[in-house]
Amino acid sequence: MTALSTAPPRTASRPAGAALLRYVGPNWYAAVMGTAITGNAGAALPGCPAWARDVCTGVWGLAAVLLGAVLAARAGHWARHGDQARRHLLDPAVAPFYGCLPMALLAVGSGALALGPRVVGERAAVAAAVVLWAAGAASGLVVAAAVPYLMMARHPIGDADASPVWLLPVVAPMVAASTGPALVPHLAAGNAQGRAALLLGCLAMFGVSLLATLAILPLVWGRLLRHGPLPVAVTPALFLVLGPLGQSTTAAGTIADAAPAASLPSPYAAALDGFAVLYGVPVIGFALLWLALAEAMVLRAFRAGLRFSMTWWAFTFPVGTCATGATSLARHTHLHALTWLAVGLYALLVAGWLAAASGTVRGTLAGRLLAPPRAA
Repeated sequence: MTALSTAPPRTASRPAGAALLRYVGPNWYAAVMGTAITGNAGAALPGCPAWARDVCTGVWGLAAVLLGAVLAARAGHWARHGDQARRHLLDPAVAPFYGCLPMALLAVGSGALALGPRVVGERAAVAAAVVLWAAGAASGLVVAAAVPYLMMARHPIGDADASPVWLLPVVAPMVAASTGPALVPHLAAGNAQGRAALLLGCLAMFGVSLLATLAILPLVWGRLLRHGPLPVAVTPALFLVLGPLGQSTTAAGTIADAAPAASLPSPYAAALDGFAVLYGVPVIGFALLWLALAEAMVLRAFRAGLRFSMTWWAFTFPVGTCATGATSLARHTHLHALTWLAVGLYALLVAGWLAAASGTVRGTLAGRLLAPPRAA
């Protein structure tokens, strides 16, 4: 099995011309995701000061620029290196990263709605958010079905191959479920059917992603218990497990927040509000347990010689979802401890983003991240 996104290159020589795009895989969207959520999660923190919101807006703007650049690079990759692109789809170590595309679209779209009006105006920001959410939700559902199908029908997978990376394609609908409810108030006030359909559609995507995650997590846990730690280079991928945990907590909160605007009957609106807390608190509790285990494994990997690779972006978006999840719980419970938890998780996110971003810039300028990968 090859590992495009994790293994260090054979050589640091810089590819030239069109060859620059040959090894730009779908994992590059992770840089967009991690940057976008660093801006989004910071702006959503309780009591975020104006200067910090300005900084977060700038970070979101950077994510939007990165999204355009990676979309263009990936289009060039498919146009000029179709053989390599098809090889990626048939590689069980690379295909799951196609889940990063819809999540990148959704993360930037969410920031457009929350932070974009200050930059491009309300009308343009809402339009961008709608387009990005629709594209992200549609592509997320396609990826959530297509990649598991390829894994079942085309990918050679052994007993010891279960990986947190498998979660990437099935988490995308959960990101759509957590960002879609913010669009509900922007539908016409008289369009009660449309508002309810959007909100219940988000709830359905919540279920799609949650049940798929519950099928995969035991495989990952069992693989770690039976076969030991992951290889050193891919150990940061353990942080990916935090993604569906934090994102589902966030989604439960945003769906509950939008229920009154969707004019759902009062029993259901109240039930969703209670569910946001009764579901979110134990899930965030498990996320903190997994965070401790993942940090211990990463420290072990550092002692064994872990070097920078694109898997370091796993330190960003999954942690960011836990920060937004804790922020949602703080909003619903008014518990100060959860506010401080959100701040602490956001500080961890910023540290992870700085490490991943600096490593990516250095590796790109040196040509290491654009060189052919070697087998894991």
